Formats: sequence, C-alpha cells, structure tokens
Amino acid sequence: MQAISKLSGRTPAHFSGHETFPLRQMWLKKAFDQSISGGIRKSIFAEDAAIAEFGVGKNMVASIRHWALACGVMYEDGDSFRVSGLATEILQDGGLDPYAESPSTAWLAHWQLAGHCFRSTTWQWLFNHVTAPTFTRQELEEPLARYARELDPKHRLSASTISRDLETCLRSYAPRAAGGSPEDFAEPLLGELGLLQEVHKGQYAFRRGPKASLHDGVFAYALADFWDRAAKGQSSLAFETVAYSEGSPGRVFKLDEESIAQRLIGLADFTGGKLTWTDSAGLRQVHRKAMSKEDSKELIRRAYE
Repeated sequence: MQAISKLSGRTPAHFSGHETFPLRQMWLKKAFDQSISGGIRKSIFAEDAAIAEFGVGKNMVASIRHWALACGVMYEDGDSFRVSGLATEILQDGGLDPYAESPSTAWLAHWQLAGHCFRSTTWQWLFNHVTAPTFTRQELEEPLARYARELDPKHRLSASTISRDLETCLRSYAPRAAGGSPEDFAEPLLGELGLLQEVHKGQYAFRRGPKASLHDGVFAYALADFWDRAAKGQSSLAFETVAYSEGSPGRVFKLDEESIAQRLIGLADFTGGKLTWTDSAGLRQVHRKAMSKEDSKELIRRAYE
C-alpha cells in the first residue's frame, strides 16, 4: 500500500517470513491497530503478550508482521515501524475500509506483492515470469530456484524453502478445499481476486481477462506507480509497455489486451485529464501530466466510493 521498493533485480531475494500462512482478511488491520502516533514498536511482535494481543498463535504473529511489511502497511524506521499514510487512510477506524472487506484492499495488497517485490520474490516472479498455460508447484521449483540464484548468487536457498514459499503463494490465491483447522484454511484475502485457479489437483492456471472487481481507481493508481518506477520522466508510455512489461498492470493483474484498452480509453475522464489515451496511425500510447502524491491518493479514495 506504499511504494517502498523497486522493480525486481534491485531488491534482495526474500522467500520466508510468512511462516507458511497466506495473508488473512483481518491481519493487516491487526497490525495497524498496534500503532500509536503513526508508529508500532518492533518488540510488540515478539513479546509474550503478543499472542493475547493479536488473538492468534506465535507463528501467526510473525506472519502478521511479515505481511504488514510486505504489503506496505508499515515500514522499518530505526527501532520501530512507521505506518504508511495510505494504510492509515484505509485501515483506521472510520477509514476507507477498516475491516479489509473491499476488493480494492485485496487488489492493492496484490499490487504491492506482485508488482513491487518487497519481501515477496515468489509473488513477483510468478505473476511476471511464468507464462505456461498450466503448471504445478513442482514444475515451478527449479525455475524459481534459478531466478533466486540470479538475483543473489551468494545466497544459498534450500529446495524446501523454495517449495514452502511457492506453496504459500499458490494457496494465497487458490486455497486448498479441505483439511486442517478452520484458522489454517480460512479464505485468504487474495483468494477473492480470481487470479489463479486449481484446474486439477495440484495443477494451476492463471485467469486472464477482464477483472470486474478491479476498480478503475486501483488500475490508474497502479499505472501511475509503475510509471514512476519504470519510466520516470517520460511523458508517454506505449500500450505494449502497460500490457506486457515486467511489473506492469497488464501482467500483474492478468488483464487481456481488450480489457486494458477499455480501461485506458476511460482514463482521461476518470483522472481529469492527468492520464490520457491516444490511438493514432496505429500508435497506441498513454500520456501523463504531472501527478502529485495527493493525486494518487485521490485515485485510491475513489476506488472505495
């Protein structure tokens, strides 16, 4: 929920921290509620009282800490965590979505994980680099291990670490149907997005195409965010960049070309001319005027109207 990392290859590879628990609906709120004057004590996640404070087991407390960092709800600031302004606007009592019930909150969390690659290397890799029509976790393990070695040749990861991270990532979007305790297998926050499906037991496929629950405000925010990181200073972006570049809305949200074009055509009206679309002589481009942080926040606010 906060732009705190850059495109892949510029951040450390990270394959742990979630304790194999997919992100649950109320976990970002649980972390946010520990904030006082915009800060959260790091020790709150390690104290003996944390289990009672968060209402979950010790491993889940560690998982909540991980997800709050990975989704940009909070970031490190010396001996404490600071809460991002956008997270405050969304999750505070009386905020845009204090109970994380809106699909827009789940889409923003997904954008942070798969678009930013902060503590979420597997998420970023899966949505930006895997192109097979169907795949199993086992088929992804070796390609992901190679990618990890390319990112950080000195960091030796075990096969089991890669396997657990992949399993957690896949279950975040396509949860297992049965088994385990209700808490272990509660519907994860990202499961409602319909980005990934288990077509056969252990075999997965992306759901590409229009995403009805993806608000134009989140799409426009993601486009501006991607633009800032991938092409800062450029006044225009080619359609192909928006649709297919690593970290782009097209790739991260698994949109087809027609869906992207339809959204881009409506950008001028939605953004008050800050983002506009042209299709002239076969040259399809998005143009951008200067956008402030407040402009970006306003796009998010409109996603919760």
